[in-house]
This record gives sequence, C-alpha cells and structure tokens, in this order.
Amino acid sequence: MKLKMALTLWVCVFGLISCKQNAENTDKNAGKATYVPFGKSMTKDEALDPIDAILQYKVMTIGDTISSKIIAKVSEVCQAKGCWMILDLGDGSEIMVTFKDYEFFVPKDIADKEVIINGLAYIDDMSVEKQQHYAEDAGKTSADIANIVEPKRTWSFEADGILIKN
Repeated sequence: MKLKMALTLWVCVFGLISCKQNAENTDKNAGKATYVPFGKSMTKDEALDPIDAILQYKVMTIGDTISSKIIAKVSEVCQAKGCWMILDLGDGSEIMVTFKDYEFFVPKDIADKEVIINGLAYIDDMSVEKQQHYAEDAGKTSADIANIVEPKRTWSFEADGILIKN
C-alpha cells in the first residue's frame, strides 16, 4: 500500500513539473514571431527596414540591380493566383514584387501582413500593357484599366524567397 501511494505521489509530482516546464517554454516563445517560408530557404537576419529600403531605391537608376532583403507590410496581392504583391514602405512609397521564374506564389489573403523578401531590387519603367495586366489581376474595373495610358517608373523587386509573418 505504501509503495502504491509513493508511486502515485511520484507520478503527480513528475506531472506537475512537466506542466510547469511546458508553460515556461510557451511563455518564452510567446513574444517570438513565426514566419511561413515560400521559395528559396532564407533567414530574417539583416533585412532592411522600410526607411533603409527607401534610401536604397533613391540611389538607384534604371539598369541597377542590388541583391537585397527587405522587411515591409503587404498592401496588395494578385487576386488571380498570388503571383505578385505590392509592399508599402510607409511614406507613400511602394515596391512591386514578382517571384523569380514564377517558381512560387503567395496566399491571396496576406494584405496587411509583414513579410521579408529576398532577391534583387531594381528600378523599372513598367509598360502600359504590364500595368493593365496587373490591374486586371487586382480586380480593378474596366474604367480603371482603360485609364492606364503611359509607362510608370516603379521600384521593383524579383524575390527568390519570402517569409510571411504569422
């Protein structure tokens, strides 16, 4: 009988200790953001914040390409299949992001989520046709699409990897 009570007591103590350790581990991880990867494997280390990304683009000209990693919020996503997105840099500046060789797409419901993109930053004179195509993908009206009549200089990015914050 004493052996049975001792064994029961030991199991209860061990169970309480295990529960406490699990709660401590959960508390430690509560403040850490998790990210869902798409494309090439990458880390979130050394990503430029939006202000530094703006400075990077301001020194670039057509034809420049800079290997870069940027963290920003998604403002818009291709609603046809998730094949492009637009990042908001916070001062009215945006980055048009496409995915290298269409090797991957992103979920269509990630507007307002933080992402980290890795790849090549460049300046583009986007043709009328390409702008109209993106406007159609975004679900714009026929009138909005018809109002696109001249090329537009854009800050662009070809991503080979993306992390989407949960």
